[in-house]
Amino acid sequence: MNTSHCLKSHSLRRFSVLGILFCVAISFPLRAATLQGTLDVAGGKSKKYSKNVSVTLYEATEFAPLALATTETNANGSFQFDIAKEQSSSIFFLSATLDSGIRFLAILGEELPANAAINELTTVASSYTMAQFFRTGQIAGDSFRLRIASQMYPNIVNPATGEVSEVLLRSPNADQTNSLRLTRSLGNVLNATVRNTTALTFFLQATPDEYGRSPHDTAEALANLARDPSENASWIYSMSKYERVFTPDLNEEPDNWSVTVKVNRTGREDVFFGGAANVAWDSRGYAWVANNVVQGTPNSTEYNVVLKPDGTPSDGTNGTPRSPISGGGLLGVGWGVTVDHNDTVWFGNFGWGTPKSKTFPSRKEGGPAGAGSGSVSHFLLDGTSTSENGYYGPLRVQAILPDAKNNIWMASLGDTNRNKGTGVWVYKNGDPDDVVSSTVNWKNAPFGVAPVPDGDAAWVTFSGGLAGENQSYLARYELTGENTLEQTFLEPLGNTLKTVIVDYSGNAWVASQGDSLIYVYSPEGDPIGSYSGGGVFGPWGLCVDGEGNIWVSNFGDISLSNDYSYGRVSKLCGSNPAAWPEGLTMGDAISPDSGYTVPSAGSEVLLPNRDPLYGKNAPPSYKPMMRQTSVQIDPAGNLWSINNWKPRFDVDATVNPGGDGIIIFVGLAPPPPLQF
Repeated sequence: MNTSHCLKSHSLRRFSVLGILFCVAISFPLRAATLQGTLDVAGGKSKKYSKNVSVTLYEATEFAPLALATTETNANGSFQFDIAKEQSSSIFFLSATLDSGIRFLAILGEELPANAAINELTTVASSYTMAQFFRTGQIAGDSFRLRIASQMYPNIVNPATGEVSEVLLRSPNADQTNSLRLTRSLGNVLNATVRNTTALTFFLQATPDEYGRSPHDTAEALANLARDPSENASWIYSMSKYERVFTPDLNEEPDNWSVTVKVNRTGREDVFFGGAANVAWDSRGYAWVANNVVQGTPNSTEYNVVLKPDGTPSDGTNGTPRSPISGGGLLGVGWGVTVDHNDTVWFGNFGWGTPKSKTFPSRKEGGPAGAGSGSVSHFLLDGTSTSENGYYGPLRVQAILPDAKNNIWMASLGDTNRNKGTGVWVYKNGDPDDVVSSTVNWKNAPFGVAPVPDGDAAWVTFSGGLAGENQSYLARYELTGENTLEQTFLEPLGNTLKTVIVDYSGNAWVASQGDSLIYVYSPEGDPIGSYSGGGVFGPWGLCVDGEGNIWVSNFGDISLSNDYSYGRVSKLCGSNPAAWPEGLTMGDAISPDSGYTVPSAGSEVLLPNRDPLYGKNAPPSYKPMMRQTSVQIDPAGNLWSINNWKPRFDVDATVNPGGDGIIIFVGLAPPPPLQF
């Protein structure tokens, strides 16, 4: 009960003093919450910058944040807040203005903590995690999205001490990626702005927003950099060497200033990520990850992974699943995973190699011969399966997505050995017993599916085989009757087509791996153009961000002799002119020529058990970002890029394909509309 409700309930009678006191007592905690804080500059080595600084405690709202209290630091940089409100439906954060144009931040989350620090590193973590909600000089936005964004903050910095987080300090991060050192370098940049007015002016000029406007202060500048991390990258690197108070920092210039968090734990010490392929989010912001193989082998795994919004494994509390999940027919899930409009989860089982499962035979009536179940699995949000051993009919489903009516559309690669199950399948209103399908020759090998937003139709890609053995096609299907699925469009296109998406204008964007192009067709089926650049190389996965621009995950070359150098994601201008950077147009690259990459800082990539990426006694790999098959955006604007295959294709194609996890680019992409 709150005060307004208490006043309303007594509106027909006079309040007594006792009645008023009763209302106040049940509206607010009797005991105030206390927050002890410390403002540090240069790791506490520069107390002169930390004393007599105004610090404000805010609660974020959809519009301007609400200032709850303001205080001033003492000679040691310490401060304290005593307030009644301990819990927020949004998030709390701290803001400290050290001087004109110099602002430090710290994200506190939904619950007011007992202790908090503010310094350069907390400001980096705050601006990056809140980058998509920090466009007007203030942090503001939808409360659910802000809560999701705040959960990434402790992955970058320890909220209580202001030191770099344990997540960045340990594997699979540490010096296996450059993010730990990059975060420290950004802290050095911010420290330089405190010490030197010229550095401050330079930094604010070097970090304009999307409209070319200079930021008001350092915190806003960092948020601008998070959204456009290749802007003036060389200049910012030079600034990071002005005063190296946070070390060890970067020892070479990065191609972009993305802060990333790599995750590789499934929730069980004996179950590793093995070729994660795609990810989808439920109404709580939990990530459901399609996982292909047993790590170190080409064989199907029976486990998929569910992660919390911060990338840690779901632990089974409060109606959540305990990761990893199994059952329901799960066996070697390929690319196919989706959360439907009823908030339930679908997976397409491919069945790779020779399954080791005793539960699921390698040959089943209605299923493909020799390589797994090929079924479709269905799960509730608590991890309970409703599909027993899987739903059969569609075989080796790759893309799977709901349309606006919650019809579940599936691109079924089928059983190539027996020419069975290949085509497009639809579970009407999500009911596997109410199914309509249209089969095609197995050589077509359907892969991608994208329902149109305003009708009973979907675009479908025919890959021509996983390695492009046959001609690729773009097709369109429509539900035209009670039990009729009609192919209304078919055109040869590209080479080894993978996924297809539909943007907010209804255009179909198609990833063509074999010729490294992104093709675009109008809603009517007219070709608009083909695009590359921005690091596009063997494109596989696509997604559209909240502004209508297009993100691409790149698999790279599939030549057996190729030692793929690095993974990358790309960004292209979509069909919304308002979101195009100045001078660019539809299809032009927004990302740099290299794409957005995550290099090593000098340490080899390790699996969760500390073995090298390719196994015990194997040669080391220094490529933390691998062959990508999917890139997706969570509700907070974090870009999840999936390590599906290891870097060396010659080894991976036969004995050891599975990539090792997921790389999360913090705050990089405008989040799409919420589904729920």
